[in-house]
Amino acid sequence: MTLQVMDLDDHSEERFWQHVNKDPMNYHWFRVDWKYSKDDTKILMAIDDDKIEGMMLVFKDSIVQVRGGREAVEVLLDQLDQEEIEMMAPMDCEDMVLERYNPEIRNEMFLMHLEKGEEIVHREHEPVELSMEHVERISEIMRESYPDWWAHMTPDKVKENMGDQLWLGIKVDGEALSFGNTRFIDFGSNIGVVATHKDHRNRGYATSVVSALVEEILKRSDRALIHVLKDNYPAVHTYSKVGFKPFKSYSVIKKAMRIH
Repeated sequence: MTLQVMDLDDHSEERFWQHVNKDPMNYHWFRVDWKYSKDDTKILMAIDDDKIEGMMLVFKDSIVQVRGGREAVEVLLDQLDQEEIEMMAPMDCEDMVLERYNPEIRNEMFLMHLEKGEEIVHREHEPVELSMEHVERISEIMRESYPDWWAHMTPDKVKENMGDQLWLGIKVDGEALSFGNTRFIDFGSNIGVVATHKDHRNRGYATSVVSALVEEILKRSDRALIHVLKDNYPAVHTYSKVGFKPFKSYSVIKKAMRIH
């Protein structure tokens, strides 16, 4: 196989959509970022005789998604010139990623999915919609819950995500204790954040929040998605309880520096 690497542009869009729509969950971020954030997105395609064998997405010059077989992933990774990245790649290509980048954080991530009709709603607590007045609290809980992944989530960063996303949370005595969010996408929304204050876990708050988000998503599309670290067993349990099932796992690295 002789692969050529081509930039995705307006002239190759039809081919791109034909390819990603064959495996829509695996290519979820490619579809979302190209449709909604094209100015911040670069996509490279590894092509053999007009057939796409793999793709690489670079979002805001630092967040990288790679898909495809080993040969395609190898030629795509050769195109990277970023010194620092966050990356998600096929598990069976992790060795090639680690040959090029030395990460501070390395893990395995599940992509889980739930199709309409498979949801198992648990609403022991009633979530409410959160707003700008809650950004300080959301930021605090996110950074405390997952410092390796969300240390950058300042109140200003949370505020940036408030405008086009739905945030639902459990409030007690006016204080947000647990929350989650999603951005509605017509071909299937991803639940991006789920977190609960450390002193208020194991009370069914997260299950209620996820259930409410799933209900809202399925009013608008036939599928809900969620990404979760494999070793986050309480989260995997919560999502499974609501009806999510594993689809595929990926290697994820963060704070990765190029190996020279």
